[in-house]
Amino acid sequence: MTASEAPPVLLSTTSVYPEPTPVAFELARRLGYDGVELMVFTDPVSQDAAVIKRLSDHYGVPVGAVHAPCLLMTQRVWSPDPWHRLRRSVEMADHLHAPMVVVHPPFTWQKEYARRFPIVLDELESLFPHITVAVENMYPVKMGKRKLRPYTPHWDPTRRGHNAYTLDFSHCAASGADAMEMAQRMGEKLRHIHLTDGTKPGLDEHLIPGRGNQPCARLLRQLALQGWDGAITVEVSTRKSGSRLQREADLAESLEFAREAMAIQRLPSP
Repeated sequence: MTASEAPPVLLSTTSVYPEPTPVAFELARRLGYDGVELMVFTDPVSQDAAVIKRLSDHYGVPVGAVHAPCLLMTQRVWSPDPWHRLRRSVEMADHLHAPMVVVHPPFTWQKEYARRFPIVLDELESLFPHITVAVENMYPVKMGKRKLRPYTPHWDPTRRGHNAYTLDFSHCAASGADAMEMAQRMGEKLRHIHLTDGTKPGLDEHLIPGRGNQPCARLLRQLALQGWDGAITVEVSTRKSGSRLQREADLAESLEFAREAMAIQRLPSP
């Protein structure tokens, strides 16, 4: 697989937090990322498609994916209605010419949304056939000695079955799931990867890839050998980097990790 054939490596706008969204575009250009994944967040800039389009044009950095606002802290972004938030995320991706939208499984208390979730996804795919909505694997939450499952029907989206998936390595670590087995279950429907790392169940760490114990390089090499044509987003936490200089170094290391892992020369077909 040559560099030109390799899947694009995007920089999540969350990877520069607590710095604001525009910094992700600046660092993506400076470090050589292929684009950004926009996390629609509490930052008003991230919610405005017109502003994001100007940032993308100014820095010459495309938006390769939009992450719908489905975190606990973003339940009021745009609307308290999760269906409305997902629909606007897809519309934003359409406006920005982004081919991918990432969404989490419904929370357990979102009963009507959870019931209609597969139907909603099918409707969006019909309306926007050029955009893939990929459901991300999540993890259970520990409260004392109890382990709660905050997602319906499960934190593992393959339990229900969807048309496209995002695999997040940190969430695999937090749930105790085997990332290689999960990727196998996702099969050809694995369309997107959140490249990060983790160490043990119960902790969603979003470490720089290679600093935890997840099989990040192993899975990326396997996908490269298969000629996988999805996309990779570096979604790491740099809150403890301490300085802009160290943040840049951490993000450059993550990009190099992804590109080295995917740089596999495939054998010609017999």
